[in-house]
Amino acid sequence: MPAKSAPKKSKSAIKRTRQTETRTLRNKSVKNTIKTLSKKIEKEVADKNAEAAEAALKMTISAIDKAAKHRILHRSTASRMVSRLTRRVNSLRPSAAA
Repeated sequence: MPAKSAPKKSKSAIKRTRQTETRTLRNKSVKNTIKTLSKKIEKEVADKNAEAAEAALKMTISAIDKAAKHRILHRSTASRMVSRLTRRVNSLRPSAAA
């Protein structure tokens, strides 16, 4: 039985691997930025700082929407994240019903 030779890699396969590595790093960076901004909102909500929380929310929504536009996040995932963060920030406002 002959020994198996190493798998051959075409130029295009090598290039695709290189592109994937680059994109993976970029996507990780964007996702980490979104996580950091979300944590900043959580901190401001915990400190009951409404103005800072709203400012952080604006930046976070922008970053999430950009990630969804570039398909780093699925649009439904992005929408869900924005909704949850907005709900938390709105919980700091006095309710109109009261």
